[in-house]
Amino acid sequence: MHLLLCLFAFLLAPAAVRAADPFVVIAYYSAGPDRVAEIDARKLTHIIYSFGHLKGNRFAIDNRKDSLTLQKLVELKKQNPALKVMVSLGGWGGCAPCSEVFSSEENRRVFSRSVRENLTYFGADGIDLDWEYPAIPGHPGHRYAPEDKPNFTDLVRKLRQELGRRAEISFAAGGFPRFIDEAVDWTAVMPLVDRVNIMTYDLVHGFSTATGHHTPLYSTPEQRESTDAAVQALLAKGVPARKLVIGAAFYTRMWEGVAPTNNGRYQPGTFKSSTAFRDFDKEYGPGSGFTAYWDDTARAPYLYNAAKQQYVTYDDPRSIALKTRYAREKGLNGIMFWELSLDKPGGLLDTIDRTKREGAR
Repeated sequence: MHLLLCLFAFLLAPAAVRAADPFVVIAYYSAGPDRVAEIDARKLTHIIYSFGHLKGNRFAIDNRKDSLTLQKLVELKKQNPALKVMVSLGGWGGCAPCSEVFSSEENRRVFSRSVRENLTYFGADGIDLDWEYPAIPGHPGHRYAPEDKPNFTDLVRKLRQELGRRAEISFAAGGFPRFIDEAVDWTAVMPLVDRVNIMTYDLVHGFSTATGHHTPLYSTPEQRESTDAAVQALLAKGVPARKLVIGAAFYTRMWEGVAPTNNGRYQPGTFKSSTAFRDFDKEYGPGSGFTAYWDDTARAPYLYNAAKQQYVTYDDPRSIALKTRYAREKGLNGIMFWELSLDKPGGLLDTIDRTKREGAR
């Protein structure tokens, strides 16, 4: 009788209770402690605090602001007990010593131990490595060397040995061919990590001298690099779809001095600035002089201002929904984005959440 009652209760339980949805929604967060209260943790599976840094050969979150922010993020588990809070190392400009420090086996061992100590102290759930980039050029002036590639593999191996299977390990990957082909030993690394977060944004970036889509879903004849191109390249290398997370951008990229040909797409220009999605309407709304366009091949929006000769590339609710559906349909692990504090109420995270729920029905 007891067994029958348990079975009856199971059948009546909501699907979300019976089986957790494996589709992840990951927010990178780099703002301070004051904005944590704005976060609706129920719409996220993971928050990655960005960034911790190297202090000698140890991982460090050692100033008051960073420590308080991470503590407040961990407290969001009261709102969503299933939430995973991770810490990230590096970022663009934040991994200058990585190549040199991780060239030593002893340093890799000490670093891994210090990660475990930090996770234990803060009650966090894992580490995300955002080394931009092992073995290939990244931030101007940062060292890189061929041995970074095997050193990265051993770093991940030592982290897994130190952290065990309960803590999560992920890393941020460039969404462009040279990273995919040269920076990581995918066969050795992927069995050791929970997922790879593909930075399928900034595919045209602050160093680009021509416009394009910075975070397109699909390639075009003029632009090979795209979300789908990165996914297909990694699948071809044997990376399991269930460990791939695609990236979305909660910010724009603008170029100036752009000729009106093709409404500014794929034209020479000079990078000018970025704008948070929360400020999108103020910067590009009615009266701004910008006209909105949609590239149906790339599945990406863009703007052009003929009077100012300015071109803008970005993600919007339509492209975000398409990316979320793409990740679902391809059997990927999920979607992530840079960066949570750039959103607005009712914005892009809400689009991801709504689209995810539609796909789970």
